[in-house]
Amino acid sequence: MALRLEDKKVVVAEVNAVASKALSVVGAENRGLTVTQMTELRARARKDGVHVRIVKNTLARKALAGTSFECIAPALKGPIILAFSQDDPGAAARIVKTFAKDNEKLVATLVSLGGQMLPAKDLDRVASMPTRVQALSQLLGVLQAPIAKLVGTLAAANVKLVRTLQAVADAKKAAG
Repeated sequence: MALRLEDKKVVVAEVNAVASKALSVVGAENRGLTVTQMTELRARARKDGVHVRIVKNTLARKALAGTSFECIAPALKGPIILAFSQDDPGAAARIVKTFAKDNEKLVATLVSLGGQMLPAKDLDRVASMPTRVQALSQLLGVLQAPIAKLVGTLAAANVKLVRTLQAVADAKKAAG
């Protein structure tokens, strides 16, 4: 069904609004997926804060113009689904990767992160990025490590003294 000009403008504006706020985008070829499979993919994506949209390539190129994802325009070929990560840069990649395991007809064709287009083989690398909570906990561990080492070093002398005194007391008790 052909879209009227007004409908096309609405689609372009919607995709542009999503793309301007997104952290990453994954493009995947969806040839051969059923409506049920697409509905399942959209439900999984919605739950993880990923906006999934099937857009004609010419409309997608117009919508991505002026955003950090303008670099993917030349790679938009064939029937493609665009998954935009809103909160977590690796969320769209994780959704596409896990869904593609069960549905071999969904094939990732492009990944874009930070204004750079990455090859489809980097999907695993982007999907393995830590979430915000994981990254913050890793940062906290790194920040806490020097303090923990310092406290351990300062306490080591006291611990060594107590162990030495206990060893002397045990030796006197055994001898006496």
